[in-house]
Amino acid sequence: MTTTTDTLLWVVVPYVCLAIFVLGHVWRYRYDKFGWTTRSSQLYESRLLRWASPLFHFGILAVFLGHVMGLGIPQSWTEAVGMSDAAYHFLAVSIGSVAGFCTVVGLVLLIYRRRTVGPVFRATTRMDKLMYLMLAVVIFLGMWNTVSGSILNLGGGYDYREGVSVWFRGIFRFDLYPELMAEAPLGFQLHGMAAMLLFALWPFTRLVHVFSAPVGYLWRPYVVYRARTDRFGTRPARRGWDQVGREEPSRR
Repeated sequence: MTTTTDTLLWVVVPYVCLAIFVLGHVWRYRYDKFGWTTRSSQLYESRLLRWASPLFHFGILAVFLGHVMGLGIPQSWTEAVGMSDAAYHFLAVSIGSVAGFCTVVGLVLLIYRRRTVGPVFRATTRMDKLMYLMLAVVIFLGMWNTVSGSILNLGGGYDYREGVSVWFRGIFRFDLYPELMAEAPLGFQLHGMAAMLLFALWPFTRLVHVFSAPVGYLWRPYVVYRARTDRFGTRPARRGWDQVGREEPSRR
């Protein structure tokens, strides 16, 4: 039986966060185009960033693709192509664990770098700190669900593909089943709620750069550079830089 609290948490909150996510990006693009950037700090420090950035970005990309498969693809589809439930969970746990480990290591290095490198820390805003906190919470809860549910089996054999996944796909069909999330283990509930809050925060952070692809560079005209022939000031030109055919003044 669905209660009012279940409807509020798993029907109202998802659509509110989704509306903020969409409208927030529209507002940000219209009124803060110059702020639509990663605000790169590579000039301040590059040694740690050289390791942290690839680990985090490639790890989070793999985690995202894993969530697309786990939440967006129904169980009947994987069974139709001949993938057994055991094979699916093995791939999900093995690949997900590696991706999660890379993401965690990359995030820890990014936070360590931002806290210990003076210029980078001074360029850190309050919204950056809140963004890192929410990312850390979402990633930690996701890893905990993977370890406790699939490895330690602390969730009593809970299959998220029959609960959380069905609820998630219902968001885009406007046909939610809040009772499925209400019956899910607490770890999955916290992970889902933290992820929704992160999406609501997304448009107001540097995460907007995810939707900025340099596609225009494919059609951008070449930039032509020409050497300047005029010289300013009274300083004489160095030997070897004089124009061809230029006569030297006669000495008398």
